[in-house]
Amino acid sequence: MAYWLVKSEPSTYSWDQLEKDKQTFWDGVRNYAARNNLRAMKKGDEVLFYHSNEGMEIVGTAKVAKEHYPDPTANDDTWVAVDIKAHKKLKKPVSLAQIKADKRLSDMALVRLGRLSVQPVTEKEWQIIMELSAL
Repeated sequence: MAYWLVKSEPSTYSWDQLEKDKQTFWDGVRNYAARNNLRAMKKGDEVLFYHSNEGMEIVGTAKVAKEHYPDPTANDDTWVAVDIKAHKKLKKPVSLAQIKADKRLSDMALVRLGRLSVQPVTEKEWQIIMELSAL
């Protein structure tokens, strides 16, 4: 199993909306690195759900429900989408400021590649985020 982080502006698609929908497709990615990360996702992989721009915090976890398929919003097969389903809301959101302040997370893609909308997360990083969300 692998771990990932996806970003969404709450005004576009929020964690609360994912919980209400229970499952959604993750489409509209037009960055090659993010696309490659979508292609690497496997059913059952765990995903951190990050509110970008507004809030700037990890608010919940999801799971990959369906592996990549052609993005229905794209004009060619270069771009892909995956389906994710809500898993659990974090007890306490973990802010970008907390992540940047924690030296154990200094190599996390969220810190190093801030603009990338779909990112890999190491198992160690995942565990640290879960620890911070329980404080």
